[in-house]
Amino acid sequence: MAESRLSLLTSPALSYVSSSPASPWATYLAQVDRVMPYMGDLARWAGTLRRPKRVLTVDVPIQLDSGEIAHFEGYRVQHSLSRGPGKGGVRYHPDVSLEEVMALAAWMTIKNAAVNLPYGGAKGGIRVDPALLSIKELERVTRRYTSEIGIIIGPQQDIPAPDVNTNAQIMAWMMDTYSANVGATTTGVVTGKPISLGGSLGRVKATGRGVFITGREAMRRLKLPLEGARIAIQGFGNVGANAAELFAMAGARIVAVQDHGGGVFRAGGLDARALAAHVAEHGSVAGFEGGEALETEEFWTLDVDVVIPAALEGQLTEARAERLRARLVLEAANGPTVPGADDVLAARNITVLPDVICNAGGVIVSYFEWVQDFSSFFWTEEEINMRLDRILSGALAHIWSTAERHKVSLRTGAFIVACARILEARNERGLYP
Repeated sequence: MAESRLSLLTSPALSYVSSSPASPWATYLAQVDRVMPYMGDLARWAGTLRRPKRVLTVDVPIQLDSGEIAHFEGYRVQHSLSRGPGKGGVRYHPDVSLEEVMALAAWMTIKNAAVNLPYGGAKGGIRVDPALLSIKELERVTRRYTSEIGIIIGPQQDIPAPDVNTNAQIMAWMMDTYSANVGATTTGVVTGKPISLGGSLGRVKATGRGVFITGREAMRRLKLPLEGARIAIQGFGNVGANAAELFAMAGARIVAVQDHGGGVFRAGGLDARALAAHVAEHGSVAGFEGGEALETEEFWTLDVDVVIPAALEGQLTEARAERLRARLVLEAANGPTVPGADDVLAARNITVLPDVICNAGGVIVSYFEWVQDFSSFFWTEEEINMRLDRILSGALAHIWSTAERHKVSLRTGAFIVACARILEARNERGLYP
């Protein structure tokens, strides 16, 4: 009777969310469902993971250089604040949707808990193609968006950071706008800022470095030699390029890279730095003379040791998982593997190092930046990289042992660790009023 009444009282699904099983939010919910059997009495709080705490949709009107008025839709989602202030990036992309931002905010909740940072999860975005805006128009969009979401962000409430198509300059505009509106310089309201405005050394390369650190540790546990390892990377922005450089420096071969413009392959290994310079000049790996052209689907069939999806979510589908020939997948992107593909890869004995630990380097160094801003005392890059290595290595060891103990995948192991921490905090805080 109690269960029946609960089902009547509780709304089934969020009305503004797609029911498609391939949607990012559906992927996240499926991941949560898999760990509830391991939560014991804490499972009674599972609904707090299945619903965001706060969703803000804002209109972002600006005057274009032409004098016309343009409107863009912006979002800021706070998924959970049980363990601390919200933390998560802001992306500018023409395909940004509320559902995507919700899922990304939820993954930030899991990620922060998985590496034991004192944060909840949040995410933001604007549906806009920044390449179509002038620098002044981009500044106006950023400042107006910051003003609109200013009612819920702050150094103790919710701290944005860079994400897809956003950078240190955009964080500087956000920090300045927020500071002007509250009447005090507030460097800790965002992370990923320029060094001159309270940014942290090592932040730009932190996510890519984290992919390398966790990849190195996973390969050691799998007895997969790093020296000479063949690596294929999808996505060659900040994360993919920095990870590629670090793996190459450690003796691995970056044999294939694919991005939105095309793909490139070289069996003997691509020159990661030369390829990054080519992308900086031409906007894509397409046309790089240091390798041969590679078709989109061909990328997923290459005979390699490691595949690194470092682009957008939902890239590693069931069909691609069936054809994958790697031993290890390092999820540098958020949500790149759909749940069905997880099952296929597990059946084929291909290890997946999940995004919530693999790409956590960025948020860890963002945490360092936030702490440094509060104390106005800044660490050297060597100290930051050392602390990052220690936190990620320790977190991965805990997740790995949890997965082995329960005989589950690393993703489920990471979610067991994270969800237990989140739900314990929620349980101890109780409900008010």
